[in-house]
Amino acid sequence: MARTGKVTAGLQLYQPPPAGGDQPGGPVGGPIRFMFNPNELSLSKSANWIPHVVRAAEDVGVAEFSGSGPRTLSLTVFLDATDTHDRSVQERVEKLLTCCVPTKASIAAKAPSPPWVKFSWGQFQTVSFYSYVSQIDATYKLFDPDGTPLRATCSLTLTEISGSTPGQNPTSGALTAQRVHRLVAGDTLEMLAYREYGDPTAWRVIAEANDIDDPVRLRPGRQLLLPAVEG
Repeated sequence: MARTGKVTAGLQLYQPPPAGGDQPGGPVGGPIRFMFNPNELSLSKSANWIPHVVRAAEDVGVAEFSGSGPRTLSLTVFLDATDTHDRSVQERVEKLLTCCVPTKASIAAKAPSPPWVKFSWGQFQTVSFYSYVSQIDATYKLFDPDGTPLRATCSLTLTEISGSTPGQNPTSGALTAQRVHRLVAGDTLEMLAYREYGDPTAWRVIAEANDIDDPVRLRPGRQLLLPAVEG
């Protein structure tokens, strides 16, 4: 299949969700098109595991997978105004910096948040996802005699915004068995409650769902039902 012509990379900014959720609001202006396409993109993703240490044992316990980390995209944007009519890269750099500043709409809604961002470059979908800009480093490299910046490089770090629902208080809704966890040495109900709900004090919900009278005496190998919140 024949390839199309050159496609310019860029960023599209979006209003943060007005009422929370995993979908952004409308676009914030038009896309920020790069003057030059990146020479290199760095994409990373992590997997989180909880190690279990067994006391007085020669071998460690079996690690348990606790979730995937967000994708992180790093890139460098090169700006050069020596051959353009505006003769300065200052405005382009400042527009990139707005990725780290709360939008006016979010401030008015009393929920200040910087815009959501999506990097796009033609058909390269792997690096195109909703994210937030966690850091921008701008380096100015060439100036007019009056101090006007003519060239700059901006290093951007974009972190994927998870679409998962934040942890909820398990006592605030109906409970169902979400999954089964097999206990290993070193497990505690507080640790499981923190991992499932973000609240270690919610251990009683797990205890009640599994008829546990003594939360201190947990037998490795036992399977526990971990309730989930509905509604």
